[in-house]
Amino acid sequence: MSDSLGSRLGLEYDPGDVLFREGEIGEVMYVVQSGAIRISKFVGGQDKLLAVLGPGEFFGEMAILNGKPRTATATVLDRTRCLVIDPRTLEEMVAKNSEIALRLIKKLAKRLDSADTLIEVLLHRDPKARVLLALSRHAEAFGEETAEGVRVRTTTRELADEVAVDPKLAHDMMVRVGRLGIAREVDGIIIVTDVGRLRDFLEFLEIPNQNDSSSLPPETPSEPGE
Repeated sequence: MSDSLGSRLGLEYDPGDVLFREGEIGEVMYVVQSGAIRISKFVGGQDKLLAVLGPGEFFGEMAILNGKPRTATATVLDRTRCLVIDPRTLEEMVAKNSEIALRLIKKLAKRLDSADTLIEVLLHRDPKARVLLALSRHAEAFGEETAEGVRVRTTTRELADEVAVDPKLAHDMMVRVGRLGIAREVDGIIIVTDVGRLRDFLEFLEIPNQNDSSSLPPETPSEPGE
């Protein structure tokens, strides 16, 4: 995307700004250039986190592609700059640049995969596994690669709310994976330091007759991936 287009379409937002609310008619979509956006949905009387999007991610596209009301709320978390794109500009960009069209298709496919994964997570019987599955979903679909690991802009409490588990149980699970060097939470941001071991841990919980609420691998070198 050209610098001139970025300067023409770019707008800056402050933390707490609401770019749109669930149920509103959508007339533009957004591409995050810097900062972070919280995407949430009102479910069962609570505001549920769906994703936190960082630089390079886009959102709000469905409302201008299908003409239906917004299905979620977008709130600014940090000082953020976004490109604001209307339907006509989007059509011109896609028509002139096949790479943009391909990236749009890939992102939409990734979103569908993430939505399917969330459904599978919510159907899982083991609340401990739901917490880790939710963490894995955020890391793989919306995580930001850093030198320390995959940065996930969500909190343990938000993970608990997302998958309907007791916040204390979610906290206990995060303490456990922290001791194992898999992930840690610092100032409201979770860093998954070892994605491979997180997958191993999840596979352990999926072993038949091992996925009830009382079963967890011991904190010894016999842990998966140790």
